[in-house]
Amino acid sequence: MKLIEIQAKVLESGFLVFSKVEFKRLLGISKIAAQKLLERYTKKGLFVRLKGGLYALKNKMPSSYFIANKLYEPSYISFETALSYYNIIPEIVYSHTSVTTRTTRSFVVNGQNFIYHKIKRNAFTGYKLIKVGDEKIQIAEKEKALADYFYYIFLKKKTMNDRLNIKNINKKKLFSYVSLFGKQPFLEWIKNVIRTTN
Repeated sequence: MKLIEIQAKVLESGFLVFSKVEFKRLLGISKIAAQKLLERYTKKGLFVRLKGGLYALKNKMPSSYFIANKLYEPSYISFETALSYYNIIPEIVYSHTSVTTRTTRSFVVNGQNFIYHKIKRNAFTGYKLIKVGDEKIQIAEKEKALADYFYYIFLKKKTMNDRLNIKNINKKKLFSYVSLFGKQPFLEWIKNVIRTTN
């Protein structure tokens, strides 16, 4: 199959990120043929290998938000990345931080860091699907991003940003998300943080 035909098929499919299995099905070829084509055309610069078995078209690279959602599933964007998106912290963040129910992991794709922090399954909620350009992205609501972030500070795995702006946070919503972590000391700690931050 010619390069131009492969590129056209991937573009028509609407896949921004695709697995080896999806590529095999899309072209209607064997697993071995799919592997060889992916290897050949990644070397030639048509595809970018995001991680083992996950690819994107080089000339139609999705946003880092979209890559963050697809790189390690299930996950949603949270912590500093979401807080920066909502202007709760003023800094532009260079690592893309997400929440997962799986083991904590990190990846480097095209020189960008993607970090996934594990939380308990019953706290894996409070995210929504938003449209950014032509892409649909899973991102924490601002109160949930803050609850996730505060939880990791409480665990001493992160440090507090001293320019945190929580004036427009719905406190009731924040406390409902904090309660999902099931730790009374965390809830009391948050109450103190809210008093001293306002």
